[in-house]
Amino acid sequence: MKTSRLIRFILLFYSCAYISMPPAAASSGAGKIEPGKIIDTVICQSDPTQSYALYIPAKGNSVALPVIYFFDPHADGALPLRKYKSLADVYGFILIGSNNSKNGNDWSTTENTWLHLFNDTKSRLKINSNRIYTGGFSGGAKVAGYVALQHPGIKGVIANGAGLPDGTPAGDFNFSFTAIAGEGDMNLTDLVAFSNDLDKTRTRHRIIFFEGIHEWAPESAMSIAFAGLQFDAMQAGLIPKDAPFINRYVAKSKNRLEAYYKAHQLIKAGQECWLSISILDGLTNETAWFKEKAASLAGNTLYQKQRQAQENLLVREQNTKAAYMQHFQQGDRNYWLTTINDLQAKAGAKTAESGMYERLLAYLSLAFYSISNHLINSNGNKEARHFVELYKLADPTNSEAWYFSAILNAREGHADAIESDLHKAVQYGFRDRGRLMKQPEFKNSVYANKLFRN
Repeated sequence: MKTSRLIRFILLFYSCAYISMPPAAASSGAGKIEPGKIIDTVICQSDPTQSYALYIPAKGNSVALPVIYFFDPHADGALPLRKYKSLADVYGFILIGSNNSKNGNDWSTTENTWLHLFNDTKSRLKINSNRIYTGGFSGGAKVAGYVALQHPGIKGVIANGAGLPDGTPAGDFNFSFTAIAGEGDMNLTDLVAFSNDLDKTRTRHRIIFFEGIHEWAPESAMSIAFAGLQFDAMQAGLIPKDAPFINRYVAKSKNRLEAYYKAHQLIKAGQECWLSISILDGLTNETAWFKEKAASLAGNTLYQKQRQAQENLLVREQNTKAAYMQHFQQGDRNYWLTTINDLQAKAGAKTAESGMYERLLAYLSLAFYSISNHLINSNGNKEARHFVELYKLADPTNSEAWYFSAILNAREGHADAIESDLHKAVQYGFRDRGRLMKQPEFKNSVYANKLFRN
């Protein structure tokens, strides 16, 4: 097997995730820009290879509206728009999703994509130039952060499942920073650490947690992020202070806090306190109430016990990852079968430790993807098969695992298995016909027509 140093390099290189896929459904041309309806593809006038998905709130765009530019790691611009269109209607945001930004692009390509995207939308739509925001998931979160770092006009970043571009230190940014992470997200600890570093700066920031894994946040969590952008605008004097809106948020936060107390989930109660303190700072005296609650929690014996248990879990998690690193260079299939089955059982048990086991599974999924991809590209087919099979076990609904398996089946001459694996890849979200047709093993084959005839 490969050396530990090579494995570490591969994992670092692919630390942001999965090969990209273009939008699942794309219409040709710009179409009619109709409020309340998602347009999957608007082609940029300056470059027909660049396009984006668009959603204008149902109330229309007769006045200049705030806008959020979303970046999906698989270049599926319409995906976040479908998830959050109801929030756009509630908060009055235009939503735009790039169909070109994807994992694997270098920063110069990212910059080019952004310039075409921004210039085209600015010429077509009435956009409030004082309220331009970016958001993204996983590698797309890093793109959102990159754009904000390079372009001072961006007022806020929503970073879902990842932080700013690698190596970016916390600082006094010109934009607010909203981190969102599932409790089973492999990047949760990194986002928490970065948020803690931002505590030492003047950057307005907050972190929002949800029950889930490495995925686009549910609407309930993203609604808080949208509300945070509204509060940022109020605090900066960009829009008038809306007392009823503030009071509604305070009431909802207090209700969530009460529920956490009743369930004895004091860690979550503390997170809720600090979220409301950060999000309401400078807008209401109610922040003092949340500060008192946070101070009271700090002296609570049960809270201290839960916090210590959480810290112990994080240490276990880091140590477990270190142990996995040693086993990546060994061909012990039985070790991984036992490990994966144990993690899946414990992750599904829904205990206080479930989040850790979900994060470890996500870590293994990313590791197996990264190593498999490297070995396939370097024609290390025998070793690649070992890791691809582990990838399918650890993350059985990940389309990349089945796509990799199909490539190896083609190289090994297993014709019947090729089509079966490709169908599973499509079933689990693979949509990149162009990538399939460029793959040497499938070039000039009938698979593309069979899989994408609809």
